[in-house]
Amino acid sequence: MGYKILITEPINNKGIEYLKEQGYELRMGSGITEDILIEEGAECDGILTRNGNITEKVLKSCEKLKVVSMHGVGVDCIDVDAATKFGIQVTNAAESNQSSVAEYAIGLILMLAKRAIHYNNGLKSGDLKVRKLYGSDVSGKTLGIIGMGNIGTQVAHIASFGLRMNVIGYSRRIKGKKQTKYALLTDDMDEVISAADFLSLHLPGSPSTRHIIGKRELSLMKRSAFLINTGRGEIIDESALIGVLKEHKIMGAALDVFEGNLPKPDNPLLHMEHVIVTPHTAAFTAEALERMAYQAALGIAEVLEKRPVSYPVNKLNDSFEENKGITAVMNYYRYEFGNKY
Repeated sequence: MGYKILITEPINNKGIEYLKEQGYELRMGSGITEDILIEEGAECDGILTRNGNITEKVLKSCEKLKVVSMHGVGVDCIDVDAATKFGIQVTNAAESNQSSVAEYAIGLILMLAKRAIHYNNGLKSGDLKVRKLYGSDVSGKTLGIIGMGNIGTQVAHIASFGLRMNVIGYSRRIKGKKQTKYALLTDDMDEVISAADFLSLHLPGSPSTRHIIGKRELSLMKRSAFLINTGRGEIIDESALIGVLKEHKIMGAALDVFEGNLPKPDNPLLHMEHVIVTPHTAAFTAEALERMAYQAALGIAEVLEKRPVSYPVNKLNDSFEENKGITAVMNYYRYEFGNKY
């Protein structure tokens, strides 16, 4: 059947080629505003987006729309409740960037511990006094993780088994404490914050997690501790963090995400020597972007062909939920090794 798909922004060719193989007509978008999406998505059966403003108005206006697929994991820009109300399936690329972000978080931890940025900047500017600054080993130190989902768990594995760190993680899915081979899990977030020499945040953005790390929580950190955020910028009260860093109440921070997406040039966090900043790039490796494009495209095809959905965001019927586990495994093998699987 000649389904039409709107791709709102450029994606890796892996996803485009997959959709073309299904015989779909692809329409490359010219913008991500509500008005543009309504116009360009009017005759489309599916929308694949990276940052498109998929509001209730867009979903209602695109009468043929059956699926919206997110090129990534977070679906902040999609009105998922409205999509469910209209019977539109929302999918994402849930397993595309987990290892990439986990590796990035570990890299930031090591950069903070080893004072890599200080050495880099000092040597380039001719200031060899930076050699008198001493880094620290991470072996034996405590890594606190807020959010023990897929990424947080991968960070815990690398830190525990690879770096010999002691790991304590906050998880809302357990009651009390649970010791695993790679971490002590607890439902007491304050305990994790207080114990951490390095505190790594891996929570999704939502109303319930907004500013979950505020002035009170930051005050629980050791003065010798570092904060790492590769989750969502809004989970930290940024003004409170700026105050804590200015007063040197923690040792430093490494931030890949900020409130309101990328920071403005006058944001104090960009001008602090003890803060590492990167422009929301933890998930952007060549391999992850290929996986994102493929998994987002896969979600489109699964819905349109009425197959079980590997990565559903909303639940429209029980069959998707019951079958998604085995389907995800089979699609992994097809992606890695070809259609012979």
